[in-house]
Formats: sequence, structure tokens, C-alpha cells
Amino acid sequence: MKIANNRMDLQFKAYKQEYMDKIESILDSGSYVLGNEVKKFEEEFALHNDMKYCVGVGNCLDALIMAFDCVKNSKPEGNEVIVPANTFIASIMGVTKNGLKAVFVEPDEYYNLDADKIEASITDKTIAICVVHLYGQLANMKAIMKIAKKYNLMVVEDCAQAHDAMFDGKKAGSFGDISCFSFYPTKNLGGFGDGGCLLTNNEEYASEFKMMRNYGCKKTYHFEKIGVNSRLDELQAGILRVKLTHLNELTKDRQETSLQYMNKINNTKILLPKIRDGKDSHVFHLFVIQVENRNEFMDYCNLNGVGVNIHYPIPPHLSNSYKDLNYKVKDFPITEKYANSVVTLPNYNGMSQVEIDYVIDVINKY
Repeated sequence: MKIANNRMDLQFKAYKQEYMDKIESILDSGSYVLGNEVKKFEEEFALHNDMKYCVGVGNCLDALIMAFDCVKNSKPEGNEVIVPANTFIASIMGVTKNGLKAVFVEPDEYYNLDADKIEASITDKTIAICVVHLYGQLANMKAIMKIAKKYNLMVVEDCAQAHDAMFDGKKAGSFGDISCFSFYPTKNLGGFGDGGCLLTNNEEYASEFKMMRNYGCKKTYHFEKIGVNSRLDELQAGILRVKLTHLNELTKDRQETSLQYMNKINNTKILLPKIRDGKDSHVFHLFVIQVENRNEFMDYCNLNGVGVNIHYPIPPHLSNSYKDLNYKVKDFPITEKYANSVVTLPNYNGMSQVEIDYVIDVINKY
């Protein structure tokens, strides 16, 4: 048996007619950019997340760049942002693209920003905390928001991997000043191309984001600022509207597969992910384990037809793109330990029970 690490076609086939009907209706409408589908999706996604405003953009990196541009303008007295050392590099790029300094902080046992380590890195130049809800589980937002309030810091949530994940009864993206989402096809709420959005309860921020995504103009040909061209596509917005109606069942499907892994993988060489207490706390965008001798393990899995992947092999502080920061190996040992030992197992919508059982059996026999 051969099982891919990820498949996106199965959830498309499950709702194929709904998607095709929506696509046809959009093409028939003759409105293809910033039309009714984007407007409706923004309203629906904001409501879905208990937030006031949603602004659709081209991708999550653009959302992050716009978010930290807003932070920079709102907090001109400083230039430092607390960021997780253990994250996908886009989270850091959103900060540094604005000329701000990323101050790395190690992760906790859940792979997320360790709230207990934040205060030691705060200085009089700190203006914000960037929180990434990695792999589908929220960071300790109760503690982080308490710190932010204490030091008067803005909070930007990177929710690219955490659609509908919960903490203390609140959804990802509903804690901070601004939150950023990705709708890349592999995401739990993914389209059939690139896409992203920003959520906020601040009307002024939302208005700024809408202006900035469209060349910096509020009225056609009246340019207020130097903006960008980063608009959520009408087709993607329509597709996302369809998928949003099925997100609950898609999430449960991922959770059920992952809980089988948690309950049935029994191998002392494998360290399973830790899950916070609480209902729906983890939406399992990725099911990530740790294993020593990773290359040997991955070779074994591939030989037995189980597709595995690494998220992520090179932490941002050791990336060539940030070599000018002069970090070196062992500067962030917990982050580097994760980078050297994490492996992502197959977990996608539409996996059959036979496939799930096979993955478990192969892992247990390693």
C-alpha cells in the first residue's frame, strides 16, 4: 500500500457539485475582482470567528506584512516584536519586511511560543507579540494576553494552521488586535489557490487593510498611500464560502484520524504530540511526532509506502535569509531539537480506515 503525506483531491470530490455550481455562478456573473463573493465571505468568516471585520487578501504573508505595518504605525515608539523561534518563516518575514526587529523566544512542549519565556525578552523597545498557533493548536493565549496587557503590547495572531482551534472557549484569531489566516490549498480551510485574510475588531484597522490591499486607494484612482495589489480572488472566495459550510465536518474528520494515532500508536521510539486540555483545542492541521534517527525512520516509512514530511527542517534563525542576524547553531536549542526530530504523518480529509490502520501498523513495527 502507498499512502501520500497529503491529498487535496478527496475533499474536492466530496463536495464537487457544490464547488462546480459556485464556480459557474461566479463566471456567469461577470464580476471577478472584489465583488459579492469576497464581500459575503468576509462577512461570513468574521461572524464564524466572532469578530467584527474580515479583509480578504492574496495570501497570509501579505496579511502578516499588512498587520505589522499597522503595528509599526500604531506603536512608533519601538521596533521590537516577540516572535516564536519555532515557526514557519513567513511569520518572521511579516515582521522584518516592515523594518522591525524579530526577537526570538523558544517554544513550549506544545511547539508554540512559551508564555513563561516572553517577559525575559521584553525591553522598552518591544511593541508587539507575534503568536503562531503551530500545527493546529493554540498557544497559551490566557497567559500571553495577560503579558500583553501588562506591558501595553499589541498582539498579532498567525492562524494559518489553526482554523477553528479553540482555547478557553474562544477561537483562534479572536484574542489579539489583528489575526492573519491562510487559505492555501493544504490548510484546513483551503481554497484551490492562494488566499488569506485579516481579522480585527478595530474598524480603523479594517479600513486601512482594505485600502492597502487595493493599491492604497479607497476610491478608484484616488491613492492615499503606497499600497499593494493583494486581493482575495472572487473564485477563491466563493470556493471558501462553500467549504466554510463543511468546515466542522472536515475538522472532525482530521481530529478522528489524529485521535486514532494518539490512541493506537504504541512505539517507545515515537514521541506523540501533546494536546492541551479542552474541547476542540487541536484541529490537527498537521500530525507531528518526534523521532530520533529521523533519516532512518523516514527511509523506513517511505520503503513501506507511508509518505512522511518535515515541518520544518530549518528554523528561521538559521535560515540563509536571516544570516545577517548572525545566529548560530545552539542559540535556540529547543527549537533546533524540534527541527532535527519532527516528522509529519499522513493526515488529510478522506483517509480511509484501511489507510489509517496501515499507517499505525507500520509505525508500531518500526
